[in-house]
Amino acid sequence: MQKFKSAKESQVSITQLMLPSHSNFGGKVHGGHILNLMDQIAFACASKHSRTYCVTASVNKVDFLNPIEVGELVTLKASVNYTGRTSMVVGVRVESENIRSGEKKHCNSSYFTMVAKDSEGKSLAVPGLVIEEEQGVRRFTRSLERKNQSMSRSTKFDETQILIDETQFKFQDHLGELDKENVEIILK
Repeated sequence: MQKFKSAKESQVSITQLMLPSHSNFGGKVHGGHILNLMDQIAFACASKHSRTYCVTASVNKVDFLNPIEVGELVTLKASVNYTGRTSMVVGVRVESENIRSGEKKHCNSSYFTMVAKDSEGKSLAVPGLVIEEEQGVRRFTRSLERKNQSMSRSTKFDETQILIDETQFKFQDHLGELDKENVEIILK
């Protein structure tokens, strides 16, 4: 196994024509189809980097910025932004292109945390990331920050902590935040 690899060594790009079979009831390309393609390219990129089978551990927020029309070309680009010991964050960008006008739209971007696995399903070490440009430092640092925020979020509202340690989360402290929300609270 290589000790370190550059992001360029494992970048992957695919382009597909969007067909009527990919559309939703509104006539646009179904978001689920795009998510499936995003997961596939994240897998391909992570597997290429680690040279082993990888699984999706989590997907960061996905905002659908622009609809994709049937008949457009969709290009997905994936690159490793961060490497931990056994995990990688793969950045995925989705763009559509109208084949008649040539107009391109950024449709969405997301970050997939992928974990390398061996044949028994145990996590494997992955090559580290060689960063060769300022953009790479920004991406790596941003992924590290998202990782730290995610860990903080997952423990802050952990139900087992509520039962064990009432200081971790007290619902009473948050009721005021919900006053202006579209919610009715009826506790029994």
